[in-house]
Amino acid sequence: ERFGFFAYDACVVESLDLLKRKAGEEIVDQIYHFTDKSNRELALRPEMTPTFARMVSARATAMPKPIRWFSIPQLFRYERPQRGRLREHFQLNMDIVGGRGIAADAEVVAAAIDCLRALGLNARDFVARISDRHLIRGVLLALGLPEAKLLHAFAALDRVDKESEQWVIDRLCAAGGDEEAGRRVLSLRNSTLEDIARDYGSSEEVVESVGRLERLFDHLSGYGLGEYVTFDPKLVRGLDYYTGLVFEVWERSGNLRAICGGGRYDNLLASLGGVDLPAAGFGMGDVVLAELLRVRGLVPESGADVQDYVVVVSPEVQAPALRLVCGLREAGRRVAFDLSGRSVGRQFKAANQAGVTRAIVVGPDEIARGVVRVREMATGDEYETSVDSLVAEGFRFHS
Repeated sequence: ERFGFFAYDACVVESLDLLKRKAGEEIVDQIYHFTDKSNRELALRPEMTPTFARMVSARATAMPKPIRWFSIPQLFRYERPQRGRLREHFQLNMDIVGGRGIAADAEVVAAAIDCLRALGLNARDFVARISDRHLIRGVLLALGLPEAKLLHAFAALDRVDKESEQWVIDRLCAAGGDEEAGRRVLSLRNSTLEDIARDYGSSEEVVESVGRLERLFDHLSGYGLGEYVTFDPKLVRGLDYYTGLVFEVWERSGNLRAICGGGRYDNLLASLGGVDLPAAGFGMGDVVLAELLRVRGLVPESGADVQDYVVVVSPEVQAPALRLVCGLREAGRRVAFDLSGRSVGRQFKAANQAGVTRAIVVGPDEIARGVVRVREMATGDEYETSVDSLVAEGFRFHS
């Protein structure tokens, strides 16, 4: 919201055909799908991008650009649960539609970093690795790989950190390269933007892409985020629809899966039968993020603990006690009270068990004098105060 994004949501069920158009037939084995009573093929959504594309396409002509939308959908995958991956999870999605330049790319990356900073993480905890599919495409073409085989080469490069060097070289050779080209691709792992500009400066696509990435890093430095980002030329992401910027955010040690990933996908909306508009965005799942926050001791308290327990001394003060309960709740306090007419002693026991900050005693004597008695549970200290003062105090703390 600080970045000017607006929230959206949609039904958890999506058209199976739409999902297949975006991810291919193989997606069927990875999701929960079914046929409903109207004989429609549906699925529990495994991601939000197809749904986002459908919704934007239906409204884009009437909306001012760029469109900035975010959502935190629940997603489902039919797979074996393992560290960092579960069958269901929540994911923050942030997308900008209609912004074609470097500024939109930088805004998306900055938003992802800002979300993590807001949770207490810093540059010692994570880094955003950034690359550009156009850049890697230009390098592969300069090395003699045929354009028709580039997706196979991207797939091989995407496995550099997971497979042996020979495995990657064999796949690159199968994609139309040779042994020397394979080794030069592997050497990209340690290359800087300056190295690539020097070694492949005869390629206009490489030169243009290097310039674009340099401007992107300048933008991010302007945000004050220079220490959070790095160039990673082996990063291509495994999804074919990315058309430029690609990035992933990783925990610094590399012991966990990627915290989030995204990039530019200028052709996706049109390919799904929607509007032809440029777009960029990212998805950040809660599973890896929660694990990292636990490791760093940053999991926030739920805030569900009861703060006040109103002790009702006798039935005749039930009405003023309820007015006090409502006033405190409106002031933002979390308040419980006895529902079954128990003795004062048992009500104090219940207050102790609930771990409340204070117990507020409402009795006939107190009501006659226009006050209530407050006991601070941590110290046992007691004092009397008016109901109005107590409620006003709650409003001050809440605001």
